[in-house]
Amino acid sequence: MAIAKQAARQAAVWGVAAVAGLWTAVSSGAVWAAAGRPTNWGMGLQDAASPTAQAIHDLHNILLWVITLITLFVLGLLIYVVIRFNAKSNPTPSRTTHNTLIEVLWTGIPVLILVLLAIPSFKLLYFADSIEDADLTIKATGRQWYWVYEIPEQEYKGQKIGGFEFESRIKSPSELGPDDIRQLSVDVPLNLPVSAKIRVLITSSADGVLHNFAMPSLGLKLDAVPGRLNETWTLINPEYQGTRFFGQCSELCGKDHAYMPIEIRAVDDEKFLDWAAKSKAEYAEVADISVNLAAVSN
Repeated sequence: MAIAKQAARQAAVWGVAAVAGLWTAVSSGAVWAAAGRPTNWGMGLQDAASPTAQAIHDLHNILLWVITLITLFVLGLLIYVVIRFNAKSNPTPSRTTHNTLIEVLWTGIPVLILVLLAIPSFKLLYFADSIEDADLTIKATGRQWYWVYEIPEQEYKGQKIGGFEFESRIKSPSELGPDDIRQLSVDVPLNLPVSAKIRVLITSSADGVLHNFAMPSLGLKLDAVPGRLNETWTLINPEYQGTRFFGQCSELCGKDHAYMPIEIRAVDDEKFLDWAAKSKAEYAEVADISVNLAAVSN
């Protein structure tokens, strides 16, 4: 009995300390996570900047309520057991070993809860995987240890674009500007237009390893597998025009796994078309120089 009382007092002390610590953190500068980037002392998920991310947030909120109710229910059972069946209240314990009704309930109810949760989960998986009538297609290839982005030749807003690729590597500390984030900013970010349905093709180099293309605010997280082309989609909501989105490789891929950031800049159609035209001229020129150097060396 003394041990039970001591445990209850200790649990109460820890509970009060946890609530006090949370309140202190919030009142002393903790903020809710912003769109596209982590924040110091941030709480919650990053702002949802795409329909898929919003659907993920909605399912998360449902699951949070469910797990909270389950936790409170289990806590109530534990408190009841401690009070009702301690040595003082129950000096002669029951020798019952089975109860068919209880065993059916504690098996059937969790199964029912999981089946009900599977319905919105599968709907979300289908929603994130369903790609119809994409306005734009891009390809991201994971290498060791950086990303290569390709804009295939296609038509966007009545103009022919694409036909180029470029490397995107982490910025060194000496290259960081005032608005950059250490370990997340890159030398050449990917520009994407807002309000456009974008097909995202993801793979890894044939001689490479597994990577994972993850961008929390856009609801993107898909494996890059050597020899396999995975695809998903995103649509950046128009209110996030001008936002810089930061992500990372989320698959342990080797010694420089921590140095594979992803940076996407949300722009309007005019700026995107201008960026695509300038990038094609720049990277086509780099490709031609590489070919000529290879020919000379041979």
